[in-house]
Amino acid sequence: MAAPRFLFVTIDSLDPAGLVAFWSQLLESEVGSTVDDGRFVFLRGNDRVPTLCFHRVPEPKRTKNRLHLDLEVDDLQATTARIEELGGSWPGGEHTLDHVRWRTVLDPEGNEFDITVE
Repeated sequence: MAAPRFLFVTIDSLDPAGLVAFWSQLLESEVGSTVDDGRFVFLRGNDRVPTLCFHRVPEPKRTKNRLHLDLEVDDLQATTARIEELGGSWPGGEHTLDHVRWRTVLDPEGNEFDITVE
């Protein structure tokens, strides 16, 4: 029996089309297919980005993510500004571990993800 193959990461969302717009601009990736009248909207993966699926759910996010994305960036300040420009936010705070610095930021629906620079 072959090991399972990675397919995509699914992110629950109140507004999949709106959230995929944020992520496509941030990651400079293309919006892919829309399935089931917009209940599922995909961001195409490429050599830098896995395929992401935004799934419409009825309830808003209420607690901390149990899984989050970590993105390597060249400049924390510039990327933070871009995230805020696109509708995301940075609640503040920066972390350092050895030679790695990161910030936990939020997409427009409050999903946490980290931006990291070495």
